[in-house]
Formats: sequence, structure tokens, C-alpha cells
Amino acid sequence: MLATGSSVLAADNFSAPFTYLKRSSQFSANDNIQIALIGAGGMGVSDTKTALEVPGVKLVAVCDLYDGRLQDAKKMWGNDIFTTRNYKEILNRKDVDAVIVGTPDHWHKQISIDAMRAGKHVYCEKPMVHSIDEGHDVIKAQKETGMVFQVGSQGVSSLGNEKAKQLLESGAIGTLNYAEGFWARFSPIGAWQYNIPADASPQTVDWEAYISNTNKRPFDAKRFFRWRNYRDYGTGMSGDLYVHLFSSLHFITGSMGPEKIYSTGGLRYWKDGREVPDMQLGAFDYAQQQSHPAFNLSLRCNFIDGTSGNTYLKLVGSEGSMDVTWDDVTVKRNKEIVSDDPFFIEQMKKQGKAISQRKQILPPQITKYAAEEGYKGGPYDHFVNFFNAIRTKGNVVEDAIFGYRAAAPALLCNDSYFKETPIFWDPEKMQIKKK
Repeated sequence: MLATGSSVLAADNFSAPFTYLKRSSQFSANDNIQIALIGAGGMGVSDTKTALEVPGVKLVAVCDLYDGRLQDAKKMWGNDIFTTRNYKEILNRKDVDAVIVGTPDHWHKQISIDAMRAGKHVYCEKPMVHSIDEGHDVIKAQKETGMVFQVGSQGVSSLGNEKAKQLLESGAIGTLNYAEGFWARFSPIGAWQYNIPADASPQTVDWEAYISNTNKRPFDAKRFFRWRNYRDYGTGMSGDLYVHLFSSLHFITGSMGPEKIYSTGGLRYWKDGREVPDMQLGAFDYAQQQSHPAFNLSLRCNFIDGTSGNTYLKLVGSEGSMDVTWDDVTVKRNKEIVSDDPFFIEQMKKQGKAISQRKQILPPQITKYAAEEGYKGGPYDHFVNFFNAIRTKGNVVEDAIFGYRAAAPALLCNDSYFKETPIFWDPEKMQIKKK
């Protein structure tokens, strides 16, 4: 269950054509929360803008290693904003209650741990960690400090995910046996070809701080501004996008994660020096767990999609399927048919079902659930849940354990891809298994 801000959903009628999803009430602030942004790139800025829409939230400080972003921060949020290249100066400030960690992936673990140890609540962008061996350290820090820690796969707090979870639990698609997800992009920005400022140089970028926890090399503007393309700093397609699909799937099903992971793909188009594929496929075995039966998952990611791209998560069961986005859910249920086909008749007899005269095959029943007009979306709801947990000393769904269980199979996709072998994972103990 969500800590706060959960949705009120209309009663289900699987034959009804359309239902609106809505929130129960507007949220109000009990007291002010002062935040700081660490990592003021595109995602960090977007997160901060969304956070500031929540009542009672104020930005007091921004950290980034590029001077131009610090200047932009003052233009966006005022000259009184404290800015620095050193994130520890942010953590030393008594007026900061919580931080948003929007840095490249290779800094997520250390900054998150340092922030919690400094008494700051943390909203950390996905994936929670850069490598599989970092997760337990973040979990330990959250447990020992008691700080609120939430990972930024925002769909977990969305109306779409909440409705899908309710529908699956109510038997809307029968017994789950398969799921698939797809994320496609084609534009240069969508393929991580981010803008490199004209003034990018060792003077305007603290390159030494940037690489201080990874391989040492001379200044390279591409590696700083287009960091997702390089393994020292990013986590590839799976760490950027699969992790969203894992997070939504695990929330909807209550799963701890897969036991077997295999990935393949290649560099098909963006041959620009990047070290990770632009086309990736993943296959995953989910064993039976307390919350769900055994099922299989397939994921695809395509940065060369000439159809302009799309995103979806589909769950398939014995009686139907549902397509899930953060804002809507579409349920399809096959109507029962009858036939004079001998095989069909024999199977129905075995199941004790009556046989009637042959009829026409009918299209599936389709029921659509969509967010009502004015819905602010999963990212807003995610921050509402984060700040409400801070105010009430409550919990969030996407804490360090949940975040690691979503990040781990995404990171292991990369390991499988580069090692060209399946990887076996214990989702409960959160550790690699030897087969």
C-alpha cells in the first residue's frame, strides 16, 4: 500500500467500455520541507520542478559539477539559491531536509549513503545503484539511519499502476502467465545524444571530481554530458529504461524479481563511440512466489524505432490481458465461444462444460480505465508520497529494498549481454546464485 495519497477507483465492471481513475482529494502541506538538488542535469531539473509543485516544498540549494548548470539554477529559482560544485557542502547545511540525487548513475550509491548518514531524506533517481554489488550498502544505510529513501521510478505511484495492481488481484485477467514490456525511441536526444555546451572545458567542469570514483582519464566532454553511453558512468538501456518496467511490474504483481536473466542485442545504428547497445532484448523467468504464480517476462528496447517509438507494459493471463501505462489501463477479455470442432468439444467435455450449437467467434471485451482530466501524473504523485512520508514519519513503496530488487535484474541484463550467458539470481536474498 502507498504511504499516503492512494487512489479511489470506481467499481469494476469488465464489460463496461470506459472508467475514469481519480485521486480522492487534493494534498495539503502540514509543514514546510526544504530540499536541495544534487545533479542539475535534465532529469534532476525535471524532478525539482515537479517537487516544487507539491505544497510546502522549497528549494534552497543546488550542486552540479558544471558551472553553466549552477548559473541556470539561479536563473530558474532565484539568486538566493546556494550553489556549489561540492555535494558535501549541501549535506552540511542545517536548512536542508531532503535531497534529490539526479547525478549520473555511478554517484547514486555514495551520495545517497552520505546524505542519509548526514540526516537527509533522499529521493534518488533510478537505477538506485550503478553495479550489482552496491545495493546492500544503500539498504543498510536506510535501515540504520531511519531516513526516508525513495527511488525515482515514478510509475510506481501512478494511477495506472495502482489500477493494474487492483485488477490483477481481483482476477480481471485470470492467472498471470506472461508479461512483456517495450520502450522505443529514435530522436537524437532520446538516444542520449545530449547537447554539449560550447564552453565545456576543464575550467567549467570539475572533471576530477566526476571521475574520482571510477577509471581515471583525460577530460572528455562527451563522457560528461553524454554519460549514459559509457559504462563507467551509466547503466545502458536496461538501467535507464528496463528498470521502470521492472518497478511497475513488481509493484503490480508484488514480485521480488526474476530468478533467471538473459539478454542479447547489439549496436545497430548509433555508432558514435558508445559502449552500450542501442537495441536490447531481455528474457526473464519468474518462479512462483507468495504473491504470484510462475510466469515469464520479455523486455525490448529500441533506439532505432522508425515508427517514432512507444512504451507499454502488458500482463497476460488465462482469461485476458491488460496494457498498462502510468495514466491508463486497458483490459481485454476473450468472450467464451462454442464450436462444433471435435477437439474443442472433447476439451469442453473434459472440463465439464456444456456444448451448444456452433457460433461466430466474437471480439474480446475491452474495458478502458483512464486518468480523469487534470491528473498531475505519476511523477507528481511520487513526490507527494515522498514528502508525506517525511512529514508523517511513514514509509514509501519504492524504498531501498524495492529499488534494489528492480535495479538488480536491469543491471544483470548488462552483465548477461557482455558475458553472453544467462545469470541466475536469488530475488529474496538479493544475491547472484551459482547454477
